[in-house]
Amino acid sequence: FVVFPPRWLVAEDTFRPPWFHRNSMSEWMGLIEGSYDAKAGGFAPGGASLHNAMSSHGPDAASYATAVAADLKPHKLVDTMAFMVESRHVFRATTAALASPQLQREYDAVWSGFPKAVLP
Repeated sequence: FVVFPPRWLVAEDTFRPPWFHRNSMSEWMGLIEGSYDAKAGGFAPGGASLHNAMSSHGPDAASYATAVAADLKPHKLVDTMAFMVESRHVFRATTAALASPQLQREYDAVWSGFPKAVLP
């Protein structure tokens, strides 16, 4: 279990939002207040995201573009509170959650705006 409270981002010459990754653990994350630095939109307070083991995820295209263009001076994230629960078990959404009108059925579209990577 982890809490993401208001905090300073001070690393120099680095990508500050959570990076693109896959985990051997399942992650269930919720936003209590404010905004989350890896999702420019679509992750409102009271919302949650679920990434089961080995599901690729990371910042959306808009958050990525903002992060790579940002001036890397120390910056404090304020008025935010998020949490994450990790488990070796697979999480299953309830029938009620899957039937909710708030369900983002096109959730994976947030990663559709990225150009293909050109590797050296």
